[in-house]
Amino acid sequence: MPPPIVQTYDTWGISGNATIALDSRTTSSMPVAQRIAGRQPKKVSYHHNPMAENHHFGTTHPMKPWRLTLTNQLVLGYGLQDYMDCYSTRAATEDELAEFHSDDYLDFLKRVTPENADSFIQQLPHFNIGDDCPIFSGMWDFCTLYAGASLDAAKKLLAGQSDIAINWSGGLHHAKKSEASGFCYINDIVLAILQLLRYHPRVLYIDIDVHHGDGVEQAFFSTDRVMTLSFHKYDKDNFFPGTGSSDDIGGGAGKHYSLNVPLKDGIDDENYLRLFKSIVRPVIETYRPASIVLQCGADSLGADRLGCFNLNLTAHGACVEFVKAFGLPLLLVGGGGYTPRNVSRLWCFETSIATDTDVGTELPPQLDQSFREYFAPEYVLHPKLGTDGRYENKNTKKHLENVRIRIMEQLRYLGGAPGVQMQEVPPDLLGLQSDCINKVKEEMRA
Repeated sequence: MPPPIVQTYDTWGISGNATIALDSRTTSSMPVAQRIAGRQPKKVSYHHNPMAENHHFGTTHPMKPWRLTLTNQLVLGYGLQDYMDCYSTRAATEDELAEFHSDDYLDFLKRVTPENADSFIQQLPHFNIGDDCPIFSGMWDFCTLYAGASLDAAKKLLAGQSDIAINWSGGLHHAKKSEASGFCYINDIVLAILQLLRYHPRVLYIDIDVHHGDGVEQAFFSTDRVMTLSFHKYDKDNFFPGTGSSDDIGGGAGKHYSLNVPLKDGIDDENYLRLFKSIVRPVIETYRPASIVLQCGADSLGADRLGCFNLNLTAHGACVEFVKAFGLPLLLVGGGGYTPRNVSRLWCFETSIATDTDVGTELPPQLDQSFREYFAPEYVLHPKLGTDGRYENKNTKKHLENVRIRIMEQLRYLGGAPGVQMQEVPPDLLGLQSDCINKVKEEMRA
């Protein structure tokens, strides 16, 4: 007998695999998650194609799409699927990807494979293909799958079918219009924001990955219809991508609409959350966005393989809770995160926040033993991260206050939300103004 399947909705009117599937052991137990009393639950949707989990960047590569499998196992184990709509998403089409990415780049991604890579040897540097962004089997399929999930999530928000839409396979914020960067090939965030802009006059993008959200910032560098706000480690010479200083403020019509919060190693829960709230509230109140996209990169957690902060799940999740409380249509996407067990813990926890449920601190008893072992030695949802002194907190109170003041000065300069003349696609979003392009290139050469 085949295993029972969670009720999933086929967004596109065609048959497809269920987003997440329950085995008989899971369905034999009651869900662990329980609604938090007194809260008015939001309409939450969960967008995923299970085929995205099956791709592999390489044995030694830090990006592990398999972290999505662990995330879904926890989501199912806690029974969170009972509190949201689960959508089995289709792959994005090439035409949809071309809303942002160049035709020659998409043609390259579609045709190149590990078997024929030698015939593209001259194009590899042009498209920034190398150790960080390798060619792997099924690369094109992987890109279209995670991008398709973000597009689907954005459309559910626009249709009013969801208040909060989640795509943990997305959030690949480094990809540029015509090149790969930082493990990212297609910028699903930019594509989703372009969808939102068709009906929403202003969109706020918030990034809490440890790395600067440079690809999204560049895409909307010269427009005031998108404000980008990135909290990240900044070290121009020694930490990827080397951008995101306080001086990066946008250009042209988008000047002062790129906000950057450059941080140093080791920031802890208390300082991060205080800074986050003190900046995000005035940003939202000043810019008055119609919707928010929140990139929840898990590499800002303590003990991440590539990270350098000391955050625990509770502080990271508190940022999601804070943004959610404004009641605006909210798209949650994944991003970085290179210690898979902690990535899955975080995104499951933030799914519980989105659904107004309490999952406790213990792993769900329904979790299969073969998956439970990946959470050794603590076997809990909330291990203590960033408390082992691995990274000294180099963020002084003076530094953090100076960063906050700099953001407030930019907001005062704006004097309120910009007026918008609505049109189907805002001007100059798909190609930066020439002066802004030159500025970006100069920064990259510096």
